[in-house]
Amino acid sequence: MNFALFLNDIAGTEILLILVFVLIFFGAKSIPGIAKTMGKAIYQIKNASNDLKSEIKNSTGNIKKDLNVDALIKETEEEIQLPMDQMMTDIEHTINYEPKKPQENEKS
Repeated sequence: MNFALFLNDIAGTEILLILVFVLIFFGAKSIPGIAKTMGKAIYQIKNASNDLKSEIKNSTGNIKKDLNVDALIKETEEEIQLPMDQMMTDIEHTINYEPKKPQENEKS
């Protein structure tokens, strides 16, 4: 995750000022506990988002299986291919058509 995205707009002195305020309000003894709590919270959020992503992937996979999209595409392709093949055959016969020459009667 990109938590540092919002830090692009904050300068070094502003970060230092924030750290001084945290030190003043919470004290030096409670900062490690706060950092640990924040670390656990970020870890839980990360796990929850990964679980959500995997659940969404599983759901879409199940939907694809239920719809049987590949079979529908193949069936539609076969339905379209037969008339197209017939049409191509007809066009080839039309292009390569040679009229029959009339036969001469051999009467003498």
